[in-house]
Amino acid sequence: MTEKDKIEDINEDVVDEQPIEDEIGDHEKRKPSFSKKKDDKEKVKIKELQSEIITLKEEAIALKNDYFKAYADAENTKKRLQQDFALRSKYMIQNFAMEMLSVIDNLERAMDSAEKDTSLYTGIDMVHQQLLNALNKEGVEVIDALGAKFDPNYHHAIMTEAKEGVESNIVIEVLQKGYKLKDRILRAALVKVSE
Repeated sequence: MTEKDKIEDINEDVVDEQPIEDEIGDHEKRKPSFSKKKDDKEKVKIKELQSEIITLKEEAIALKNDYFKAYADAENTKKRLQQDFALRSKYMIQNFAMEMLSVIDNLERAMDSAEKDTSLYTGIDMVHQQLLNALNKEGVEVIDALGAKFDPNYHHAIMTEAKEGVESNIVIEVLQKGYKLKDRILRAALVKVSE
């Protein structure tokens, strides 16, 4: 090969290289358009994630409210059960005591019909006192009515009678004793009241 041929080959190589540079330049010019598409996709993705965050926050708030409601319901139920238990334990003897009132009444009638100085009377009186003491330990008490001012919460008036020297609305006779369990009336006293 001659020098001239070598120069022509070099020139051809240079000519061939120029379009490659042009292609690289065109590629760099196209690159911003590719980056713009990528930026648009990222913006859309960010918006989607932000809306998902908002949705999750709203769900979290709703679940938190549901939790607080359930917790409050559980606490109220717990308090109500504790109150029910306290009342039940306070008054659990009530049904038994109500049944025993008729037994006490019968023992008192038996004592009224028996002679006071007999062993029968003494035996009945001992049983009567033991039963009253046992009930008293559980909070059952006799309502003191004789001579007291008539109170419809504790007394049930069956008769009225005018009596000299006694104010009106005073209990002058107890026909049947009344009983209470702590602060609850088991049976009101049947009484005669002055007019």
